Amino acid sequence: MLIRAVIAGIISIPAFFLAMRYNLHMFQLNGYKNKEHLHWLQKNIRQQWILAACALYGILNLCISNVVTDIIGCAVLAVVILVYQAMRRQHAKKKLVYTARVKRLIATDIILALSIWGLVTGLGGIRFSTGILQLLTGLQVILLVVTNVINHPVEAGVSRYYINDAKRKLREVKGLTVIGVTGSYGKTSVKFYLQTLLQDRFNVLVTPESYNTPMGVVRTIRESLKPTHEIFVCEMGARHVGDIKEICDIVHPRHGIITSVGPQHLETFFNMENIKNTKFELADALPADGMLFLNGDNEYIQDKAAGYQNKIFYYSEGNGAGYCASDLKLSRLGTEFTVTAPDGEQERFQMRLVGAHNVINVMGAIAVAHSLGISLKELRVPVRRIEPVEHRMQLREHGAVTVIDDAYNSNPVGSKAAVQTLAMFEGVRILITPGMVELGEKEAEYNYKFGTYAADCCDYILLVGKKHTEPIREGVLSKGFPEEKCLVYDRLEEAVSYAYAIREQAHKYILLENDLPDNY
Repeated sequence: MLIRAVIAGIISIPAFFLAMRYNLHMFQLNGYKNKEHLHWLQKNIRQQWILAACALYGILNLCISNVVTDIIGCAVLAVVILVYQAMRRQHAKKKLVYTARVKRLIATDIILALSIWGLVTGLGGIRFSTGILQLLTGLQVILLVVTNVINHPVEAGVSRYYINDAKRKLREVKGLTVIGVTGSYGKTSVKFYLQTLLQDRFNVLVTPESYNTPMGVVRTIRESLKPTHEIFVCEMGARHVGDIKEICDIVHPRHGIITSVGPQHLETFFNMENIKNTKFELADALPADGMLFLNGDNEYIQDKAAGYQNKIFYYSEGNGAGYCASDLKLSRLGTEFTVTAPDGEQERFQMRLVGAHNVINVMGAIAVAHSLGISLKELRVPVRRIEPVEHRMQLREHGAVTVIDDAYNSNPVGSKAAVQTLAMFEGVRILITPGMVELGEKEAEYNYKFGTYAADCCDYILLVGKKHTEPIREGVLSKGFPEEKCLVYDRLEEAVSYAYAIREQAHKYILLENDLPDNY
């Protein structure tokens, strides 16, 4: 019996830690939020069937413990190791980051597991060791939620300390202008475009990558803010009502940009009214003399902005409101357009980005920079220097193939704009996509509509994931698109290989539209 327990212990250690690591990664991607993680588990429990089997068999082994059940239990643990090693080898779009919070979760998880193991074997004897080890390994699918509840008082105290320290650092930088950037989509791009346009005139700090949560902003301030900084461009993300207000209460923005309002994260926002109100929490936080820059082409923004008294600047494409872009021309080298400012100043711009939705994002950055005292003429060179944000309509040339990488786009408006941009190129136009997620009950409807848009813009449509892309395929075929040119693959690599193998004489343009997060 002791030998069986030792063998089970040796096998269970890697099984336990591999299962914990995977679920910890998913928990981090779900923002350490118990409710969101439980909802994710409900939708994705089939992916972790082996842990459910391991937990159930552990309970059985606790009830009927003998040589046979122990051997089968060890075999189940061995399968857990094989499954989660394979999952670990898969390419992660956003890898697990071993932050201090993650380390505290790991420590609590281990202490909790050892305590349960010690209690069970202490009261029932070593014969229960194999069963409880199997149960604890299987429970990794849910145990992190329990440890997060246990750690909550500590995490709340740590967060308060970091937030207060960030506020102190902000107060110490005299004359610092904070510009908040939010929106359902486009905010990360606008943030980096604005940095490029302002950095010749000002000492600018921006939140890196997609750091747009309260603690991401706090970390940026504590680690990167210097007394010499003059402008802090702060990206503000949201998945729940009140998220933007929470960030504004930390950084107190003087000016703000709302890049867009649209259907995104509907699983947590529930409806468009909540999304509109949350984005405009940035406008609510601005001082009376603060400037508010709004996308004038967005109907949700126009409806909501009517009641605000701030100094509002609209930017748009062709509708004549505020800063206006006109005469757009697209080529493989990028886009040209003319900007007219509210004061009548006019200038022609060239940039390496493609697509009308990129023009509107650059227009937002131009509007802010011009309002801060930089003339349109001075902005011509910085606009030419704007680099595509990685995985957002990023052009990559591969001989006779141009890849348009829009892998980080996952919203109905942006996806529609991407395929419409693809349609503007002359050649073989190929769309590769797994569709959109986090759209709640309307997910199938929006994916179906996306299929109808894509059918009008593409020569080939390659879908990744049979079940999730079924609404897209239905939308594509409803437009009379050739069925033999709308193909479904299990893996992205298979779709890309087929796209490269298409034998046509013209130049090929492959649009990679959205790449689902690792937790999908």
